[in-house]
Amino acid sequence: MQALYEYGQRYARAIESAQAGFIVPASVSEFRIVERLKGDATTDFGAPSAVPAFDLEPVDETELEELQALLQACWQAFDFAIESATGKELRKGPRGGGRELEKIVRHVLESETGYLSSLGWKHKVGEGHDLSDELRGARSATLEGLSRAAHGELPEFGPRGGRRWRPRQFVRRAAWHVLDHAWEIEERIC
Repeated sequence: MQALYEYGQRYARAIESAQAGFIVPASVSEFRIVERLKGDATTDFGAPSAVPAFDLEPVDETELEELQALLQACWQAFDFAIESATGKELRKGPRGGGRELEKIVRHVLESETGYLSSLGWKHKVGEGHDLSDELRGARSATLEGLSRAAHGELPEFGPRGGRRWRPRQFVRRAAWHVLDHAWEIEERIC
């Protein structure tokens, strides 16, 4: 809870353009826990994977627009991080590792496309094309897929019987991932 609280200002800055009305609590004691979920290896890694009951409820048109605005704000934060790092060296990890900027961008692009298939929508990433164009195409496909899922136009279960991600679950994971890498880029700029 303390770590989440400490990131509050960073989240507020990242989603400011979404006008989501997010207010950073004055202290950890102001958090209200509405549901506890058992984590797994993905949770241990730091990524959201457990699905709160609220995420499974239907999304109306107003909330769909809010979810899309949140995603767009996160993408804007990612784009700003890319712009800030362009032409600069990124600090290496403790053993000299870490992806270069283009590899991070491509990883985010490919992951978002994978998340999109978990929603039940498809988008193919082209190899060797301009990354900016690829990001725009993937983001357009994401907004369309999210809209179709919210309107019940995508199957609830995949071809092998697994449950598809619901819109809130999708946005929670996609937003976390893009911000995680935006902040990685920001922190690694030399």
